[in-house]
Amino acid sequence: LIETFSTFARTRMPKLSRPDVDDILNLSTAIVIDQKRMGNNLRSTVGTATEINTYLRLLFSRLGKPFIGPSFYFSFNHPEGMCPHCHGLGKQVKIDLDLFLDKEKSVRGGAITHPHYKTGGFLWNELVNLAIVDPEKPLKEFSDEELNLLLYSEPFVIKNSKEKLAYNRTFEGIARKLEKAVTTKAEDETDEDEKNAYTRYFNYQTCQHCGGSRLNERAKSVTINGCTIDQVCSFELVDVLPYLQEIKDEISKPILRKAQFLLQQLIEIGVGYLSLDRAVGTLSGGESQRVKMSKQMDCNLTDMLYVLDEPSIGLHPRETENLLKILFRLKDRGNSIFVVEHDPDIIKAAEWIVDIGPGAGKHGGNVVYNGEPSGLENSQSITGKYLFNDKKNGFKRKAANGFFEIKNATANNLKNVSVKIPKTVLTCVTGVAGSGKSSLVHQCFDKQHPEAIVIDQSPIGKSSRANAATFIGVFDLIRKEFASATTADASLFSFNSKGACPKCNGQGVLSFELHFLDSVKTICDECEGKRYHSEVLEWKFQGKNIAEVLDMTVNQAYEFFTAVKIRKHFRLLQDVGLGYLKLGQSLSSLSGGESQRLKIAAELNRESNIYIMDEPTTGLHMSDIDTFYKIVKTLVDNNNTVVIIEHNLDIIKYADWIIDMGPEGGKNGGELIFEGLPEDIVNCERSHTGKYLKNCLQA
Repeated sequence: LIETFSTFARTRMPKLSRPDVDDILNLSTAIVIDQKRMGNNLRSTVGTATEINTYLRLLFSRLGKPFIGPSFYFSFNHPEGMCPHCHGLGKQVKIDLDLFLDKEKSVRGGAITHPHYKTGGFLWNELVNLAIVDPEKPLKEFSDEELNLLLYSEPFVIKNSKEKLAYNRTFEGIARKLEKAVTTKAEDETDEDEKNAYTRYFNYQTCQHCGGSRLNERAKSVTINGCTIDQVCSFELVDVLPYLQEIKDEISKPILRKAQFLLQQLIEIGVGYLSLDRAVGTLSGGESQRVKMSKQMDCNLTDMLYVLDEPSIGLHPRETENLLKILFRLKDRGNSIFVVEHDPDIIKAAEWIVDIGPGAGKHGGNVVYNGEPSGLENSQSITGKYLFNDKKNGFKRKAANGFFEIKNATANNLKNVSVKIPKTVLTCVTGVAGSGKSSLVHQCFDKQHPEAIVIDQSPIGKSSRANAATFIGVFDLIRKEFASATTADASLFSFNSKGACPKCNGQGVLSFELHFLDSVKTICDECEGKRYHSEVLEWKFQGKNIAEVLDMTVNQAYEFFTAVKIRKHFRLLQDVGLGYLKLGQSLSSLSGGESQRLKIAAELNRESNIYIMDEPTTGLHMSDIDTFYKIVKTLVDNNNTVVIIEHNLDIIKYADWIIDMGPEGGKNGGELIFEGLPEDIVNCERSHTGKYLKNCLQA
């Protein structure tokens, strides 16, 4: 592959070293299906990512009435098919003029607040010199025509631009130009709390002309069986399938067969509640992984090696069964399937188990067991101990101290749901994917109780400068320990301040932008990835320099430091199962489950009466779930209300109260199926959760 690039490109590509192993034998071509989000580009949807949209476009170009021609006429990513007003995005990007302009000031005085036009800057200078509008007049005195000329004028040639010593020869309205730049990138709107100095100026609104369908009027005029292509894309996947099955046409059989097969995989794998027009940037990590997996089911290659990272995340036990069927189908085609997993049902279904351990961090890294599942029970494996432990504990349910009430909730797919959430106990909100759990908790309960501490799986930092130690606030204490022991300034021990390596500015890596490839990062050759300049590394505390301390795991640091305050922070990280993390590991490299547990550790220092957690057992081994439950039990014993959205039966079985949503996902969900004790849900015939929980509760 590398040899296909030019010599120029090859010299600038990363120098990949050999893997840190002696031998890898009989290796097949590997396909990794991970949980990385599929980008934030509005032009990519579930339909385009799975290529179902491609089959639909072919179908409408062949069978649609009236006949209009080629399939690209139905593509919102093609000039012939896209809505001319939003350019196929379904959303129009508008500048917030109240934020963008300070009408009390003139152009010269800094009336335009956007960073591009800061006073004294290049673009500000151009605007003042060109004098398209009077640069001395306050904007509040501008006529509508003058304001429109400044903000939204079409590009026009500037007269006497040479005499005015201007770089630009044409002028385009400054708001129009910025809006066009964002539209060209097609990036979706950033969350409010993540908006920066540039993105905060833009508002996204559904396109008034196409109604969010992204297509032009010609494409929307063509129908098959009374439906246009944009209407079909707005259906839930469970409704698209029967629609296609109703189409009887010999010529279109190959197209229909392909589209129906992909839809069946998506529905079976538990994302039938999605629609084809759903932007991929709005999918969770688990949903992204399942969409990627469905694409592989349409791949006819054999002798491949599929590597999946915790595919059961976000899946109800019923959907885990369907996932296993799909994995075995891939295997039966002559492929090998490697799954990194904690889910007991998937582990038991495996035909070969490699168990790594016995502990985490420096206590792990050994092959504890390697063989058929039957031998795991008699090994020294912690996994085996929990997997084959059939003892059913007696469960003590704590009585509620009153109730919070939600009445007639209608957020998203909720159907006038009225429910009681008990105070001072552990409540688990359960149900299949898309059943309305998150809508009930986040859109309704959380909004009624803004004082609640919400701990979800959203990333806790995109900066490589933040790490676990800085996040929970222990790094300041560590730097003070170093400063006290060495009489040096505490800021010297920060790689974000005076102590930073001058070459990489404390990043530890050097980044090279390659316009034809992804940017390349290489370890800084001056500090060798340690982030600090050499003088700082000469200062030591108890025989270790600051870089060596950051390279310690939480467990090692707990043993190394004696200060009570520092050890208290590390103890919290150990309590949530993060003892194996290195102190200097950047937050951007953490998984969703690790991020959530780090938040839990940080929030345990705060006091609140209500805690909301969204699938907190994600990424946890069965032994870690016991540790996590002890934390939750401590919160409940201190009379806090804990509400957990969860699929994991090992947590649900401990709940004092269960609220089960369903019965299915999407439009077939949104109903309250059950509320009450775990012992009673097993008798509820409509509850899928009750069916699977039965085995956990019965002695």
